[in-house]
Amino acid sequence: MISLAHAQTAAAAPGGAELIQQFLPLVVIFVLFYFMLIRPQMKRAKEQKQMLAELAKGDEIVTASGQLGKIVKLGDQYVSLEIADGVITHVQKASVQTLLPKGTIKGL
Repeated sequence: MISLAHAQTAAAAPGGAELIQQFLPLVVIFVLFYFMLIRPQMKRAKEQKQMLAELAKGDEIVTASGQLGKIVKLGDQYVSLEIADGVITHVQKASVQTLLPKGTIKGL
């Protein structure tokens, strides 16, 4: 009778191979999620942070709102942009989206 009860519990418990087969799709989904979403997002954030750290007076930029201008003053949190001759606006440094090649504004 004891051996019969032991056999029933051993048959009801999933084996090691069955357990791996159950969790393998979840592991594969997580790995795909990491390489397709998380890793590229971290790379873009790192590039954006590096670009913001390297901003200098005279750089031409585009903000997240679409303003195109040349940096005339650079602070820790804010950037002063000259968007036209004599027209200066102040924007948050974090809103800088793209650093343009020199001479882009004159080409427009």
